[in-house]
Amino acid sequence: MLNAPLSIDVRRGAVAALGDLLADKRIATEGRVAIAVGRGQGDQIAEHVRPSLAECDVFQVDGGTVDAAVDLGTKLRGGSYEAVVGIGGGRTIDATKYAATLSGIPMVSVATNLSHDGICSPVASLVHDKGKGSFGVVMPLAMVVDLDYVHAAPPRLVRAGIGDVVSNFSAVDDWLLAAEECGERVDRMALTVARTAAEALLHQPGSIDSDRFLTVLAEGLVLSGMAMSFAGDSRPASGGDHEILHAIDQLYPDAANHGELAGLGAAFCYHLRATHLGQGAERLAEILACLGRHGLPRFPADIGLSTDQFADAVLFAPRTRPGRFTILEYLGLDKGATLKAVEEYVQAHGG
Repeated sequence: MLNAPLSIDVRRGAVAALGDLLADKRIATEGRVAIAVGRGQGDQIAEHVRPSLAECDVFQVDGGTVDAAVDLGTKLRGGSYEAVVGIGGGRTIDATKYAATLSGIPMVSVATNLSHDGICSPVASLVHDKGKGSFGVVMPLAMVVDLDYVHAAPPRLVRAGIGDVVSNFSAVDDWLLAAEECGERVDRMALTVARTAAEALLHQPGSIDSDRFLTVLAEGLVLSGMAMSFAGDSRPASGGDHEILHAIDQLYPDAANHGELAGLGAAFCYHLRATHLGQGAERLAEILACLGRHGLPRFPADIGLSTDQFADAVLFAPRTRPGRFTILEYLGLDKGATLKAVEEYVQAHGG
């Protein structure tokens, strides 16, 4: 079922209006609201918004794990809350989305950075005892991005969102490839929204120091989340690029963050397209230019990996999303061919 936000507020001072947003009877009729915060800015923002709420309790979320999300969900069910506000970065937002889904109550997302599209998507990426998994959740009913807090976030986390939005290009082309080769159904609305988000950001002037740029980035992340909601899964924003991302996460934890890996994965997937299909060379050049302009990783060495390590991740990547058909599954390169492709990518593009 389609679930789109009732409200999206991206501006300076947006948090100050959170009380007014929660007064919307479509979110909470009686005003009994829980606030879930992560570390760092979360506590500060919770204290900022508490005076504007009639009745609220604040809960600390200890990381983006399934256990933390389930624990929060138990507390939400026990408190008879009408809604929960998740305040923080991607891990806190994902845990809160999962907890809200378990509890059957609406969730409002208050993002303190713009590192990836999880801030407004119907997917929660959470750590469990066997690694990290993606779980279907209800999309936030409303979303708030206060640019004052985003400016105060670590710049690396904010820049990372650029890589995640730009990777939509690769995901969309993989979806179309799956339709052509396997007859997979394509939701054209979802595809268009995902591609539009990436196009808007690709050539956007300025940097994360600019409110205008941050607004476009935030809107791109929201549109990516909405595209996934239209499609009913992560297909419009997750292709071979994200398979590589998840493989690196599993094989080489903490090499880089989600958005950084998504951008690098997308660039490499376009190299494969250009080399083996004769398509996508122009898009590859645009993505590499965008990543370079914003100081994002473009080559394995940028995230501390050798060509052999990156090749191992590319080989492992299809195992992270069984049943998903992308350029990686289409080509089915063996170890030698994969290593050769990585070496050619690095040599051809100056890494």
